[in-house]
Amino acid sequence: MEGSEELPGPQPPHPGDHRIRDGDFVVLKREDVFKAVQVQRRKKVTFEKQWFYLDNVIGHSYGTTFEVTNGGSLQPKKKKEEPTSETKEAGTDNRNIIDDGKSQKLTQDDIKALKDKGIKGEEIVQQLIENSTTFRDKTEFAQDKYIKKKKKKYEAVITVVKPSTRILSIMYYAREPGKINHMRYDTLAQMLTLGNVRAGNKMIVMETCAGLVLGAIMERMGGFGSIIQLYPGGGPVRAATACFGFPKSFLSGLYEFPLNKVDSLLNGTFSAEMLSSEPKDSASVEESNGTLEEKQTSEQETEDSMAEAPESHHPPEQETMEIVSQEPEYKEPKERGSKKDYVQEKQRRQEEQRKRHLEAAALLSERNSDGLIVASRFHPTPLLLSLLDFVAPSRPFVVYCQYKEPLLECYTKLRERGGVINLRLSETWLRNYQINIQKWNCWILW
Repeated sequence: MEGSEELPGPQPPHPGDHRIRDGDFVVLKREDVFKAVQVQRRKKVTFEKQWFYLDNVIGHSYGTTFEVTNGGSLQPKKKKEEPTSETKEAGTDNRNIIDDGKSQKLTQDDIKALKDKGIKGEEIVQQLIENSTTFRDKTEFAQDKYIKKKKKKYEAVITVVKPSTRILSIMYYAREPGKINHMRYDTLAQMLTLGNVRAGNKMIVMETCAGLVLGAIMERMGGFGSIIQLYPGGGPVRAATACFGFPKSFLSGLYEFPLNKVDSLLNGTFSAEMLSSEPKDSASVEESNGTLEEKQTSEQETEDSMAEAPESHHPPEQETMEIVSQEPEYKEPKERGSKKDYVQEKQRRQEEQRKRHLEAAALLSERNSDGLIVASRFHPTPLLLSLLDFVAPSRPFVVYCQYKEPLLECYTKLRERGGVINLRLSETWLRNYQINIQKWNCWILW
């Protein structure tokens, strides 16, 4: 049985937590496409070739569906009762339907004229159905497929949802899998479970997944406990972490430590002077209430370019994140006041970062961490063999790699080294099932 120290109870939820507020990070959803943005007044957002403003979403509940109207304004979409299957007129088969392009009476000019008049997408779809000479001859399944296709094209409907580990991992995997080392959401869920991530833990995480794994751990721990993130280069990359929109209380237990200082910490030669000798311009990524400083060192830019290489064919509108900091301390020096104030503020932040590094070193030196999670593009063997010394006995560790060969080598090294039990090498898999709920009643029992 583990320590009996009682944890403080979770804080009661804020009355407005279920409603969207100015400055919140949200995820826009249209069909199966997601995009993470920050809510800001009078800021134009482009999503799926549609531009609009998020001013009207403020005050509404998460999960509300909006429709894009003229001028880029968002209005809540009213629920409309769909006709039942008994009232639909459908054919028995599609054998006699010929796709010659002449079945639709409306031309592209007519559709463009309807859009210019401000006709809603729902009404355009209805007119397309009425002017189709073959719609009533199609089967019920073909009709539903036709309506769904036209709605996707002409109805600008967007749902605003609250960021979560599942949504953000699906978003990254669908559009930028290279940035998260091609990690699926089911794999991430198993990592959190096998790593025994829970509130009150003291976790060590080494990841190069744009901060997605770190954000998932922070969400699971709920702001209780401590997390030490080991990072390569000049500073940690936490783009995905910022999309969660964690409050400041969550960041108080988050520490960071440079990976190149781990050996000196293990050898007992680490000192505060080693941090002082680091370049002053090394740009660490700092957060304040979910905001993200976008300055990074050349090493980080190189890492990001390597991770983005497989997705270089995506068009510009397929960016997944728009993170704009509103904190005054992140403005340009000329907007911030005098250059002297800017230098003083920079020195203050560097000193604060140095103190956090020393606190992280003290936590690591205790060598009693409750878990270790490694998910990086680097070879896992040297990383794991070094970081295991910081983990307490009988505590779990999880290593992820998108290729099996490095994991096989790591598995062999650990078996030869000894000192570990219940060592397993597994491959996750996911299967999607398509169920036609209109024809079958499905029951799932457990």
